Amino acid sequence: MSTATPRPEAPSIAPIRLVRHGRLRLRLRWRLAALGALLDGHSFWATGRSRDQLGRMLRGSQVVVSAWQGSTLVGFGRATSDRVFRAVLWDVVVSEDHQGRGLGRRIVEELLASPPVAAAERVYLMTTTGEGFYEKLGFSRVDSQRLMLKQA
Repeated sequence: MSTATPRPEAPSIAPIRLVRHGRLRLRLRWRLAALGALLDGHSFWATGRSRDQLGRMLRGSQVVVSAWQGSTLVGFGRATSDRVFRAVLWDVVVSEDHQGRGLGRRIVEELLASPPVAAAERVYLMTTTGEGFYEKLGFSRVDSQRLMLKQA
């Protein structure tokens, strides 16, 4: 009599959950260490930000969207807006092992659908390497304007 060896079950992969953070939840429960690690590991423009800087950044943002797989932060984006004329998307980042699966699109769409951003007549963003990604989401290059920068 032969006995079959039970096959191990495939590990279950937790679904990715998007959270649009309200102002109160943002103040009470944000995990700054996880955000710092995501930015340090998966962006070149946002490395080395301190916990204090991240906290102030979040408090100054009208919209914050995070993406979680279980307890792991795998994506993030934020926006500021005057709720009339202009809004700006900032710091959209997805961990490299989750890129190419539509997560960045979901984060940007959630930011765009938020009331402060949706109310603005124009939404701006700056990108160094993501132009093709943002063009697929309806953004277009503007050659008639120049980015101006004054560093502190």
